[in-house]
Amino acid sequence: MNKRAFLKSLAFLGISSGSIFSAKAQKQGFTEIDFESDSLWEQIRAGYKLKPDYINLENGYYCFLPEETLEKYIAHIREVNYQGSHYMRTVQWENKAKSAAMLAELVGASPEEVAITRNTTESLDLIISGYPWNSGDEAIMSNQDYGSMLNMFELASRRHGVKVKKIDIPMHPETDEEVVAVYEQAITPATKLMMVPHIVNITGHILPIKKICDMAHSHGVEVMVDGAHAVGHFQFNMNELDCDYYGSSLHKWLSVPLGAGLLYVKKGKSSKIKPLLAPYELDREGILNLNHTGTHPVATDLAVINAIEFHNKIGSKRKEDRLRYIQRYWSDQVRDLPNVQVNTPQAIQRSCAIANVGIESMKPADLAKRLIEDFQIFTVAIDGAGVKGCRISPNVYTSEKELDQFVLAIKTLSGNT
Repeated sequence: MNKRAFLKSLAFLGISSGSIFSAKAQKQGFTEIDFESDSLWEQIRAGYKLKPDYINLENGYYCFLPEETLEKYIAHIREVNYQGSHYMRTVQWENKAKSAAMLAELVGASPEEVAITRNTTESLDLIISGYPWNSGDEAIMSNQDYGSMLNMFELASRRHGVKVKKIDIPMHPETDEEVVAVYEQAITPATKLMMVPHIVNITGHILPIKKICDMAHSHGVEVMVDGAHAVGHFQFNMNELDCDYYGSSLHKWLSVPLGAGLLYVKKGKSSKIKPLLAPYELDREGILNLNHTGTHPVATDLAVINAIEFHNKIGSKRKEDRLRYIQRYWSDQVRDLPNVQVNTPQAIQRSCAIANVGIESMKPADLAKRLIEDFQIFTVAIDGAGVKGCRISPNVYTSEKELDQFVLAIKTLSGNT
């Protein structure tokens, strides 16, 4: 998105006094701001209410809302409460469909292929639990996949006799083909479904999904993608990925309130998945047959649109570039230091905001403890699946000054000062 288009989008969406952009900038008509400099990111940072007790480098679990989105969300709660049952019996489904359609546009899918769930776990569980398994069928996944999803496949194994096969994703691949080959080597004639992370949650490694899907489909294997950390993080087009099923959490990089996720099912495939919960109307056509959860917090559905509006004001490409820049800003400074191990691929296209760093002489839990106690930096320790370190996930509000403090902490703790 160029500068002119960016300004046009701001005017179209409307900028209130609670906007991320300063009153001075609005008065100037945005003409004196260099959108490629730090001034924009300083204004965006000012749009968040940040806890001063620590530097938050753990946005991967849940990224809190900017104040602009939060206020609109609170207004939705008030309005739904004001209307009560009248809202629930009249427009709730129409409004949820509008949010789903806007979400579909963001990820490059058709509205009939996208449903709003509560999180990635629910989205992928719907596919795993409802898949037409037969005893002896095989499913492929990785040891680096999210634990809850691995456990759901274990349940499928217990219930249906599905054979679970786990591979190890190369941590520092030289080529895409190296990653594709690891999955391909696990395929047998009994393989039905393959789960692949779009971005590995513990390392930030972005996988070549399109190439993996092309390979799997050539063997007659379907692909379910765990995109928990992808939506709102980096640009992609669902149709171009050509996966069969996709799940994501919107409370992470899109900054939707807790309780919103995405389920994508390629057109024509919904009918083969059995619903986990019976919908109001049995045997409905399309993805809505899988999407019944009963009465739920509908204000969250409405806030999806507000979060996408905020995302679009920044611009998907600009946001992705910034997130990749701030990750490389710190990781490039520590990658080659003695006693330091960066557990994220170096090639720029293989990661974005998330990376993982460890100190070889220190347990991950001890590193996380020292970071918060000695340097007031909040992270999460990762110790498993061949990964030992702390996951570092800054966001658009994170400043270079904060990352300078993090770099100093890593250098100090690793003995490189």
